[in-house]
Amino acid sequence: MDRSENLVPKDSEPRIHPTAELKACKLGRYASIGERVVLREVSVGDFSYFERHCEAIYTTIGKFCSIAANSRINALEHPIERLTQHKVSYRPNEYFRWLGVDAAFRARRQAKAVTIGHDVWIGHGAVIMPGITIGNGAVVGANAVVTHDVPPYAIVAGVPARPLRSRFTAAIAARIEALAWWDWPVEKLARAVPDMQAMPIEAFLNRWENDDA
Repeated sequence: MDRSENLVPKDSEPRIHPTAELKACKLGRYASIGERVVLREVSVGDFSYFERHCEAIYTTIGKFCSIAANSRINALEHPIERLTQHKVSYRPNEYFRWLGVDAAFRARRQAKAVTIGHDVWIGHGAVIMPGITIGNGAVVGANAVVTHDVPPYAIVAGVPARPLRSRFTAAIAARIEALAWWDWPVEKLARAVPDMQAMPIEAFLNRWENDDA
């Protein structure tokens, strides 16, 4: 008996913890935003989730991403070339009347957006610096500080983060990219989950590369 239809959640609306703070964000289906998460101008793909106490700004996040607690994405930079690096120079409105936010500095920050692919796991307390791109399927270790782009399916860790190994061979990674399972309809995804749990990766690919349903 095919029970896949019963496995599909009825409500695809994003779940947002009441203590989370979001501004100008876009959330995909089944996305989940945890306790005291702060997001500013962030796009979150389908099924991706933030655990508690995370922060992100000016970031695009793909589908099925797992972002652990206390992570910081696109960590704030300061204008260290100015007389003062304090926010009094770029957010003087917090201290003085009639002085507004420094629009040029804000545009500089927005121009260094972070891009995170699909199925990325960001470990507890990791920090992603401005302008970084993280490829599909990558893993960022706990407490890592990512200062350079991360290739697809790479595992990185440390301060600064350095490559440890790849999750798969280049051939297997290319097949996963071509499969693009993150774009499957939820009904097909539900059918595939038992095979994800039980099959070695190559056997899974052999089975599902030819499934057109």
